[in-house]
Amino acid sequence: MRFRAARAGDAEACAPLIFASGVREYVSFLGEPADLCIEFLAFAFASKFGRFSYRRHRVAVTGVDQVAAVLAVHDGRETWFDDPHVALMLLLFFCLRRTVRMLLRGLVLESELPAPKSSQTLIAHCAAHETMRGTGVFSALFTNALNAGVMDGDGGRQIVLDVLVSNTRAYDLYRRLGFVELPRRGPVLPRLPRELESVRMGFVGRG
Repeated sequence: MRFRAARAGDAEACAPLIFASGVREYVSFLGEPADLCIEFLAFAFASKFGRFSYRRHRVAVTGVDQVAAVLAVHDGRETWFDDPHVALMLLLFFCLRRTVRMLLRGLVLESELPAPKSSQTLIAHCAAHETMRGTGVFSALFTNALNAGVMDGDGGRQIVLDVLVSNTRAYDLYRRLGFVELPRRGPVLPRLPRELESVRMGFVGRG
């Protein structure tokens, strides 16, 4: 297994994994069938900019360079243009009417999954290929990114991630990796579907 920065050419392999990392979130946000959600993610992944860009992602690959796992790293100092860029990507891929509806749903979702603060690095789109789940490949990818300084930048930054309350398997994995649950910033919005209730976790290191 090798680890490297993602490339634009990884879009076809990474898009299904990114979708798998948050199926409920993407279906709620985009309101489209799974295959169309994945097509959009591949389209946005190939872009040089934005939260779905290949430049924000790191991958674990097999000896024949097949993507086995992926994660995204969002430096809170560099995410100020993410929302406008997502709107542009949606507009280019979907029609204006559908984009407006998506953005309105996105506002509700963002209340539960806020952008990272300038002092934080947000880890997202965490997933391993279905044939590699339970093998430790994602844990190895996370450790590699951490040791390479990809997440911490100049040091002292808080590393955070979000996980659905119902996703106990992922929650347990993040606990093993050294994350702890952080206090909620506020109540769950009434308009947020219950299945999208999430917790934010912060990295404190392994004991």
